Amino acid sequence: MKITLLTIGKTEDKYLIEGIDIYLKRLKHYIPFQIIEIPELKNTKNLSRDQQKIKEAELIFKNIQSTDHIILLDENGKELTSKNFSVYLNKKMVGGQQHLVFIVGGPYGFSDEVYTRSNDKLSFSQMTFSHQMIRLFFTEQLYRAFTILKGEPYHHD
Repeated sequence: MKITLLTIGKTEDKYLIEGIDIYLKRLKHYIPFQIIEIPELKNTKNLSRDQQKIKEAELIFKNIQSTDHIILLDENGKELTSKNFSVYLNKKMVGGQQHLVFIVGGPYGFSDEVYTRSNDKLSFSQMTFSHQMIRLFFTEQLYRAFTILKGEPYHHD
């Protein structure tokens, strides 16, 4: 199985890039993982929120395959503990999923088409985080999940 984090926009803050890089290096020992950054839309001043979400959806669909298992990182998704997230990933691996694609949407969320195509929705918190910060949080939680699955001492109960 491989995992992709698909995001709208680049991570620009140096401290976030450094943190993400730490976990990217650690994750190499567990699973093929990549982050794909879709460029932010330009000239959106004259576009409604729905129009922006539709244009972002077009870019998202160019980066996923019909066989991909799509998980939206969405404020209305299911919240999991770190242990339950590791169980979730393990079920996907044992179930034969070849490619999990987690998606962080743009500033206004996802279009109806993206919601329809998705297989699951997960939320990191009832709080709102910047789209850049959630990339670091996701990468750390992915690493944590694999250390839990391997019984390694990173996670403490």
